[in-house]
Amino acid sequence: MIPITDRLSIEDDEVEVRHARASGPGGQHVNKTSTAIELRFDVRGSPTLPPDVSARLEKLAGSRLTLDGVLVLFAQGSRSQEMNRQEALERLVELIRRAAERPKPRKPTKPTYASKLRRLEGKASRSGVKARRGKPALD
Repeated sequence: MIPITDRLSIEDDEVEVRHARASGPGGQHVNKTSTAIELRFDVRGSPTLPPDVSARLEKLAGSRLTLDGVLVLFAQGSRSQEMNRQEALERLVELIRRAAERPKPRKPTKPTYASKLRRLEGKASRSGVKARRGKPALD
């Protein structure tokens, strides 16, 4: 079990980890070893995620989400495979944690009487400025 919050956790077998070769500089070592980690998590098919958390996670994932609803995280910051695995898992947990937070409901507000008056006075003054731009009236 991977704990997310005190009420939410996901199963280990829901997360698929693949090894890949890391890109960038590093000499002979980087060309021989697969230290980069590709972590895959099926957001839509997860039995442990509530539907509302799943929907928010899909929005948060953005371009990291495939058309099938699989979240793909790629970690290659470290030279150690284990450290890259930990980094990818931490990023997944952080994303799910952010998705688990319920957004505060928006309370609709009304403009104050004074702000309505200010708006109307501004409109009247602009109207006067534009009216004075025309050609003078012929008598």
